[in-house]
Amino acid sequence: MDTLSDDLLIESYTKAKEIHLSEDFIHLIEKEIERRSLCTKHGMPADLYRRYSTYN
Repeated sequence: MDTLSDDLLIESYTKAKEIHLSEDFIHLIEKEIERRSLCTKHGMPADLYRRYSTYN
């Protein structure tokens, strides 16, 4: 996942949720979003931001 841009990672997350891909796959994307600290940047999906902002 290191080769994906931040924007593409967020877009992938949004699309994966939209088309109901595997929860395991979505979790991998979420962990990468968290690793990159994208939870606090603009463009972060609101549901994921709320989930991780309670931990920070």
